[in-house]
Amino acid sequence: MIGRRGLMAATAAGLAMPSVVSAQGGAARTLRVIPQANLTSLDPVWTTAVVTRNNAFMIYDQICAQDSKGEIRPQMAEGWEVADGGLSVTFTLRTGLLFHDGERVTARDCVASIDRWSKRDPFMQVLQPSVAEVTALDDRRFRFRLHRPVPLLLAALGQTQFPCFIMPERIARTDAFTQIREAVGSGPFRFLPNEWNPGQRSVWAKHEGYVPRQEAVDGLAGGRVPRIDRVEWTVITDPATSANAMMLGEQDYWEYPLHDLLGLMRRNRELVVEQRLMDGTYGIARFNTLHPPFNNPAIRRAVAMALDQRDYLTSVAGADPAGWGVCEGVFTCDTPMANDAGSEILRTRNIDRAKAALAAAGYNGEKVVLIAPGDYPQINTLSLVTADLLKRLGMNLELVAADWGTLIQRRTSKEPVERGGWSIIHTTSSGQSLTLPVTHLFLRANGPNAWFGWPDDTEIERLRAEWVAAATPAEHRRIAEALNRRAMETMHYLPLGYYWQPSVWRRNVTGVFRAPATVFWNMGKA
Repeated sequence: MIGRRGLMAATAAGLAMPSVVSAQGGAARTLRVIPQANLTSLDPVWTTAVVTRNNAFMIYDQICAQDSKGEIRPQMAEGWEVADGGLSVTFTLRTGLLFHDGERVTARDCVASIDRWSKRDPFMQVLQPSVAEVTALDDRRFRFRLHRPVPLLLAALGQTQFPCFIMPERIARTDAFTQIREAVGSGPFRFLPNEWNPGQRSVWAKHEGYVPRQEAVDGLAGGRVPRIDRVEWTVITDPATSANAMMLGEQDYWEYPLHDLLGLMRRNRELVVEQRLMDGTYGIARFNTLHPPFNNPAIRRAVAMALDQRDYLTSVAGADPAGWGVCEGVFTCDTPMANDAGSEILRTRNIDRAKAALAAAGYNGEKVVLIAPGDYPQINTLSLVTADLLKRLGMNLELVAADWGTLIQRRTSKEPVERGGWSIIHTTSSGQSLTLPVTHLFLRANGPNAWFGWPDDTEIERLRAEWVAAATPAEHRRIAEALNRRAMETMHYLPLGYYWQPSVWRRNVTGVFRAPATVFWNMGKA
């Protein structure tokens, strides 16, 4: 493999890089992928890490799924029937559903999976008080019995942000706060645990027993057809090495290429550089609200007064404003709930005023532990911008360099920093996930059941429940403005704006489609 400098020089000189499409062995039937991050957890209930969700979309299937118009359509379900004035919803599974271990999928598996998922999903937690019970009627049918009609039930079951994936009952009976280690689903691909080397390689094989739906894929609904025999993820932490591997044909697909290298790859005729994720990638900085100093909302607000979203966005996506956008509210910009009620604090952008506010809030030099994932360039960049900001504010910062897998394990700790805890972390989310109060992971403020950082605010929870019960668009909008205003007062996290994150794939890769998540079914190689 030639070095990055030699690669750039060859490209600049107009030399054609060799196109390598190997048909030897299984290469032509293997999709070779550079994933966004290292896969360290297989449990899509235990963690919200997108890399784990991407893995789960291959292994597991859903009862229903969201199409490109945002409508919920049957997936594992043949269909459903609403009866008793909306107080009963009965699902019937389609025939031919098999788990990777050869066992048939039954209604009991669905009930157990729903039970485990509902304990962690922020959407379903809001709806749960209206659910009396979920029971299996026979092998193919299960029923929700409700205290009151729940119009959003299908939207919760078919969502993309935190999907309800179906596992065998024996696995789904695992406590929702305990990480499962066995990945057995009924989806298009089987996970190969004997070939899994966290930090280096993960492998999936086509599930020969999978029977896809007959209709064409539409968004994440429809026929999830495995058109390739194997999917191999190779973790390459150096972006220049990843670019080399793509240009030389050693890899087929790069999920999150570094923005600095996009121009170089666009000049290679064997590569396609396009936007697959169509909702924008939103960055956030999350405070740990359990321990000093960020258990003090005034200190959190002081930090917010100092930040300028443009510093973050240009650091990740470059100076061209076409590649990013400022969004100073909690809901996805240019969507019905988007507003900036109370967001004036994010337009302060003044270090001196932030320092004065920090002193007035009583900051007394408490240590701030910020964990930065060096193998995840985009999130690492966001982390380093915040680290610089905290230093300029005079905070007692300890910057911890780690890999992404270590970060997603460590962020589960509720211990103080002296015992291995943390103060502030960063992550990203698709814009689709932040459009509504019920799917907004970072807005949830129900204490121990909230996302990492564990904010506890009864007013936010009251407003979320009120939003679910609201009957008109005007009421939804009013409550969304109240939620944005309250979020700016409590400042459980810092919104950092959004950027556009293209993907890169070899021109011989087929079946690539735009979706709100990265999925590998329907993709093949010519």
